Amino acid sequence: MQRIMVLNAKGGCGKTTIATNLAGYFADQGQVTALLDYDPQGSSMKWLSLRDARRPGIQGIAAYQRRQGVTRAFQMQLPYKVQRVVIDAPSGVSGLQLVDYVQSADTIIMPVLPSPIDIHAAAHFIQDLLLIGKIRMRGTRLGIVANRVRENTLVFKDLEQFLNTLGLPLVATLRDSHNHLRAAERGLAIHELEGSRVVPDRERWAPLVRWLNEETVGLSSSQQLA
Repeated sequence: MQRIMVLNAKGGCGKTTIATNLAGYFADQGQVTALLDYDPQGSSMKWLSLRDARRPGIQGIAAYQRRQGVTRAFQMQLPYKVQRVVIDAPSGVSGLQLVDYVQSADTIIMPVLPSPIDIHAAAHFIQDLLLIGKIRMRGTRLGIVANRVRENTLVFKDLEQFLNTLGLPLVATLRDSHNHLRAAERGLAIHELEGSRVVPDRERWAPLVRWLNEETVGLSSSQQLA
C-alpha cells in the first residue's frame, strides 16, 4: 500500500486537482484506490459524487466529517487489499497537526503556483516540513509539482531556481489548461478524457506517475503493490 498525501499550508494551489486526478488515474489502471478528503470544503468528495458509476470505482472517505453512531476506526476503514491511498489534506496545517499528517504518509506531493507570493509561502512550509515534520528523518519523500504553469515566464524560472537551491525535485509541471476543469466537472481524471487536445495535458502527468511508482520498488514485501 502506498499512501500519497497532497499537502500545502496555502490554499488555492490545486491540491484537490492533483488528488482527484491521481485517484482517477490509479483506479483507471485497475488498482484498488481510496481517496481520503480531510479538507472541510469536501471538494474531493464532491468530485467523486459526479463520477459515473460505470467508471472504475474509488472508495471515498470524507475524513473531515465525524459521523454519529460510527466509530472513527470504522469510518476510516480502507478497502480490502487497497493499493493506493490518496489523501487530500486541508490548508493551514501546522505544528503537531503537521506531524500527524506527515506520519500518515509515505510520500508528500506539494503543489506550488509559480507566483512570488506562493513561492515565498512554499519556502516557509518546506522549512516546517523539514524541521517540525522531520520528513527526511522519517524517510518521507517530498516532491514538488508546479501547477498552472506558463513556462516562458520569469517567475517559473524563479521557482525552478528556488527548488534547486533546496535540492528538492520538481517532479511535474502542469499546464494552466481548461481541460482540468472539464474533467473535474464530470468526476473524471485528465487521463480519462478523450480527444487529441487532451494529450499534451496527459503527458504532463506522466513524470509524476513515474516518480510515484519509483517508491513502490522500495516498499517492504507486506506493502508491495499486488
